[in-house]
Amino acid sequence: MGIRIILASKSPRRKEILQNLGVEFEIITADADESSDIKDPALLVTELAERKGKAVAEKLGEQANDCLIIASDTLVYANGEFLGKPRDRADARRMLSALSGNEHFVVSGIYVSYQGRQAAEAAFTKVIFDSMTDGEIEAYLDSGEPYDKAGAYAIQGKASAHIRGIEGDYFNVVGLPVNLLCSMIKREFCIDITNLG
Repeated sequence: MGIRIILASKSPRRKEILQNLGVEFEIITADADESSDIKDPALLVTELAERKGKAVAEKLGEQANDCLIIASDTLVYANGEFLGKPRDRADARRMLSALSGNEHFVVSGIYVSYQGRQAAEAAFTKVIFDSMTDGEIEAYLDSGEPYDKAGAYAIQGKASAHIRGIEGDYFNVVGLPVNLLCSMIKREFCIDITNLG
């Protein structure tokens, strides 16, 4: 079954997760407005993922109908605050200080469209951080790892030394809740993206 799969994201982590499934896909991105007053984390990430997916569909024009478009948005939600990518070192330090010794949620929205139908859902994963000393936070900031990551950390990188545990999908924390994605596509479109050969 020759389905053209489009990943509407330039995230190297989402790209790697899909590649590890053996899925053949293209990356096409388009600018989407990410400003919002939505306070509910699940509604916010699904709305932002949908905007990204629809922006790519608009870019593709008539071709979009025959493409399986996958879009995602991930945020860290801690103490009632959304933590996106840090603006600078001070912002990253503030985020890590807030996460240190606490639990928080990583929330991802998934939006998928194919042949005029669309679906959107959210995944939550709880992450439990050990307490970090000021020196440990500064050393992590020096590594350069926090700056393009929601919540200012990468679970698959050096931050793993400070993460005591998670409840939920690990891949959601990396950037793409792969179990939810695959089950959504099977349920909504009767397609197994891992077995299209």
